[in-house]
Amino acid sequence: MENEANLASDGKVWYSVLDTVMKIPGAKVDRRAFLKNNFSKYYDDDKLSVILEEGTGRAGVPIEIMDKVADRVISYHLTWVTLISAGLGFPGGFALIGTIPTDLAQYFLHTFQVAQKLAYVYGYPDLDEGSDDDLKTMITLFVGVMFGVAAANAAIKAVAKMFAQATVKRLSSMALTKTTIYPIVKQIARVLGIQLTKKKFAEWVGKKLIPIISAGISGGITWATFLPNAKRLKKKLREDIIT
Repeated sequence: MENEANLASDGKVWYSVLDTVMKIPGAKVDRRAFLKNNFSKYYDDDKLSVILEEGTGRAGVPIEIMDKVADRVISYHLTWVTLISAGLGFPGGFALIGTIPTDLAQYFLHTFQVAQKLAYVYGYPDLDEGSDDDLKTMITLFVGVMFGVAAANAAIKAVAKMFAQATVKRLSSMALTKTTIYPIVKQIARVLGIQLTKKKFAEWVGKKLIPIISAGISGGITWATFLPNAKRLKKKLREDIIT
């Protein structure tokens, strides 16, 4: 138990989960394809080209349309993560060191996907255009917001301001690992790691409305955790739309 605590305290548990899930096919969202699929029903090709190049905020997409797309994204992933979770079980509890239970892996797969999609809805540039470290940094910030890590909210606001500068339109231009944001990201990773250890994650889930079921995270628990997390991130990204 002490080894788990030490690994969690330096963020290794979180980065183990992050690295594993990001290798799953589909974990990285294709920004161009996503924006085309979701905004083509509202705009012609000329307007879509501006959205793809500049982002929704800079392209002048009304907040009402952004919200409609965001809500559809959340609903889609909530349905799938809950259905899959309800049909899966795993033995031995939350064995996060060295391996990730199937249910937890698919939970975070959908968490990562919905985080990227919501970011694109509210004006973010291509998160996969920079380095892997930059992408992991952004995912950590988003998940930090979703899990209620206070430091993540201020960090997201600072990143949004950077992107809002006329000279910064791409993730690769920011070199996040060399900015003042990065120590905060490491702090967030440590907090997430602690929450993801066997005891702490079980306690976190147990605070939700439905008791833990020994066969795994039930579909009900998944519903009760995934939905408020996604809404929390939507609210924060909406507050700091990149224009």
